[in-house]
Amino acid sequence: MRDLLDIATVSHADDLPTLEREYATLAGAWRLAERALYLGGKYDLGNAYMTISAGAGGTEAQDWAGMLGRMYLRYCERKEWKSDIVERTDGQETGIKSMTLHCAGDAAYGHLKCERGTHRLVRLSPFNAKNLRQTSFALVEVLPDMSGSEEIEIAMSDLRIDTYRSGGAGGQHVNKTDSAVRLTHLPTGLVVACQNERSQLQNRERAMNMLKAKLLEKRHAEEEAEKKKLKGSHVSADFGSQIRSYVLHPYQMVKDLRTGYETSDTTGVLDGDLDMLIEAELKREAKEE
Repeated sequence: MRDLLDIATVSHADDLPTLEREYATLAGAWRLAERALYLGGKYDLGNAYMTISAGAGGTEAQDWAGMLGRMYLRYCERKEWKSDIVERTDGQETGIKSMTLHCAGDAAYGHLKCERGTHRLVRLSPFNAKNLRQTSFALVEVLPDMSGSEEIEIAMSDLRIDTYRSGGAGGQHVNKTDSAVRLTHLPTGLVVACQNERSQLQNRERAMNMLKAKLLEKRHAEEEAEKKKLKGSHVSADFGSQIRSYVLHPYQMVKDLRTGYETSDTTGVLDGDLDMLIEAELKREAKEE
């Protein structure tokens, strides 16, 4: 009997490397299948532009928008993506009125598209003498980087191009030349701006890419609205709808209102730990499809 047990033990030990290799192969195949399931959109594997805008509320909202901007920059660092600020308008006292980031990395758009919508913050106000509880809102917009895409054509006659001097911290060119560019698409009224590149030509090219993405999103929104209209369902503008609540007082909680996922680690989330929140939304979207 002992001889049989010894043979079985040796045989099992000999099989371990094979089993481990098979497991690694299956795990790799599953990761690829899962990626295709969750990130199968046309632009999901590409780069992204993200714009954070303060809602109504002055200093409170601008500070909250600045906190969100830092959160997404930290998230990009965690993912080892390259991120840079394309355009930034500082708040009057603190924070930002708006900021646009370019996020370049593996499936940046596929992940960050889960963040678009209105983000709500509840906290004790650091700007109120009575330290009262305050609710602030900020809007996050995410667009695919359409560099090199010919899907959207823009006639130059449809554009108004304004140049101005870049503001804020930057290289030697900042505030010395009219290198920043603002494009207005006259038929739709859409406006984009870029100020971080060293030359006006580079800023204009990047702004054009952002404008193409905005026009594509507008087209898709109109097509979706028409489908809902034909079905007889109520058409709601969900682009600016509230997606997540960040509560810092009287308790600590971040809750995603779409998936129901919540965590008490508010410090970690605001420091860029967004993987579980984004993964939950990717899975929810996959189920709905």
